[in-house]
Amino acid sequence: MENLALIDSFSEFKDEKLIDRVTLMVILEEVFRNTLKRKFGSDENFDIIINPDKGDLEIWRNRVVVKDGVVEDPNQEIELTEARKIEPDFEVGEDVSEEVKLINLGRRSIQTLRQNLISKIFEHDSTNTFQSI
Repeated sequence: MENLALIDSFSEFKDEKLIDRVTLMVILEEVFRNTLKRKFGSDENFDIIINPDKGDLEIWRNRVVVKDGVVEDPNQEIELTEARKIEPDFEVGEDVSEEVKLINLGRRSIQTLRQNLISKIFEHDSTNTFQSI
């Protein structure tokens, strides 16, 4: 539900500022990736799926299953016990994809995400205004 409200507000920006769909997608992905970098240290193992027309937003974190107690990077690796909570037949060395909910990013991260989005939209708007002069 929170994804739909967020995407609705993105669509309003798109319509209000006359931003084409492709540009909106690029801005949204950049803002989400910056938020993920701040929260997890890296965004390399995340897949972001955005469909502003339907209001769909999915963020998936991909990690490798390792033996219990040998996790070196919790953003890149997941212990076997934790992986088996997601799906009971995971084995060491397999890839695990789990959805990251916006609500799990935390209130501050979401506020920062929103502020960055507004900033990028205004930056885009200013650039277009300057170029048309």
